[in-house]
Amino acid sequence: MNESDTGVYIGLDLGTSGLKGVALAPEGTVIARAGAAYPTHRPSPGACEQAPQDWLTAVESVAAQLLTAAAPQRWRGIGLSAMIPTLVTARPGGEPAGPAITWQDGRADARGEQLRERCGGERLYRATGQWVDGRYLLPMFLRVADDEPARAAAVTRLLAAKDYLFGWLTGEIATDPSTATGFGCYRLEAGAWDGDVIAAAAALAGPAGPALPSLPPVLPSTACWPLRGEIAQRLGCGPIPVCLGAADSVLGAYGLGVRHPGQVAYIAGTSNVIMGVADRLLLDPGHRFLVTPLAEPGRWGLEMDLMATGSAISWLAGLFGTGTGEAALVALAAGVDPRDAPLVLPYLSPGEQGALWDPLLRGAFVGLELCHERRHLARGLVNGIVLESRRCLTVLGETGQFGRDIKVAGGSAADPGFRADLADATRCRVGRPGGHDADCSARGAALLAALAIDGVTPGPEPAPPAAQPDPARAAIWDGLWATYERARRAVAQHDHAGEGALRRPHGI
Repeated sequence: MNESDTGVYIGLDLGTSGLKGVALAPEGTVIARAGAAYPTHRPSPGACEQAPQDWLTAVESVAAQLLTAAAPQRWRGIGLSAMIPTLVTARPGGEPAGPAITWQDGRADARGEQLRERCGGERLYRATGQWVDGRYLLPMFLRVADDEPARAAAVTRLLAAKDYLFGWLTGEIATDPSTATGFGCYRLEAGAWDGDVIAAAAALAGPAGPALPSLPPVLPSTACWPLRGEIAQRLGCGPIPVCLGAADSVLGAYGLGVRHPGQVAYIAGTSNVIMGVADRLLLDPGHRFLVTPLAEPGRWGLEMDLMATGSAISWLAGLFGTGTGEAALVALAAGVDPRDAPLVLPYLSPGEQGALWDPLLRGAFVGLELCHERRHLARGLVNGIVLESRRCLTVLGETGQFGRDIKVAGGSAADPGFRADLADATRCRVGRPGGHDADCSARGAALLAALAIDGVTPGPEPAPPAAQPDPARAAIWDGLWATYERARRAVAQHDHAGEGALRRPHGI
């Protein structure tokens, strides 16, 4: 059989800045890639919104691009991945009421704090595996009800971004367990919505507020529905199955081949995701990591998300002006000794999750001098990201479940200098899959579709040698860590004294 006659599996990843798509052959080779960007709107301080219609336009664009390399009769199915938590407030027919509110939106912090206090933060963490704050979907909706009552009154369903996309493609409304964690009320052990948390959210809305909208049914990540005929015509393919899929972090790890207990994935993007795979539900006494159900039953992801990493690199590259992109900035940093840079706290979102969970943290440059050039500022930012990564990987190491190997993909991880820094700072071996790895979540979505539709499990891609830690340079990073932590504590103390703590974060 000719390669042009074999079936392919399409993976779509609805990301923060754009949609990525791949066409995957049964043996696991990506034979085509495509992408389409969409804008993010920031109409007021703390706001971060997108238009769901832009997502649909991107799907059509990516499908058209993939069709040029893989004819429609070869398409066996579509798998989905998407950012979480991103809220779509839906009307009775499923159409959006207002813009989508992305995970970068910070306007619901007060509502998140109220929900956590009413339910008990520790109890909520034990039930959901999440340290629920204003970036989860229930608090987001409560903020909408406060600020946009007419919009809230028109809403009958709360959906995550992927739930909305799956509904548009198939006509069915459903979510998967990993995406359900982004609502802030999904009980991990029961595998069902937590009625007590939902009742607490309804009480916070008050008797004069709108009724809390319904939540989608939770189905396995491998659940499939056929593509609607109308949408199949628009995409140029047949009514093939659509696999419900999972959160982008989950399928990013899956696409990297991180599936087995003890493995760790590091995925660099707008935020950097660090996820270890466990074979049991494992919680942290200090709630320093989140717990996410993985796409395969019986597997759990211990997850930490560094919020302002890729976005911070983009910000600094933008300040440097034309000719300095993200990759160029990371490469620029590699030419500077880590000790020669100013100290940079990379909390530019603002706030941080990772292993800190402190919404009041702010970014800072410490120790600037007239001798510092662009390359030194770039190196300082990369240092900060590497050191926060070290914090997260240390937390995973404390569980006793993980070795000293990490698989990395995407963004800054494509740079060999960054991988060497990460290896030295963490004393871990840092490996990268072969080929282009910036679309590992889309690849994971296609792999899951292949498993769900045809029972196909392709083998791992060949990988180049891993970066090995250098003991001498590891000692340098130990010194940088001590200085970094002193500065972090001082700046955090200033931020909390100046703004008033929403809560007392652990670790400070």
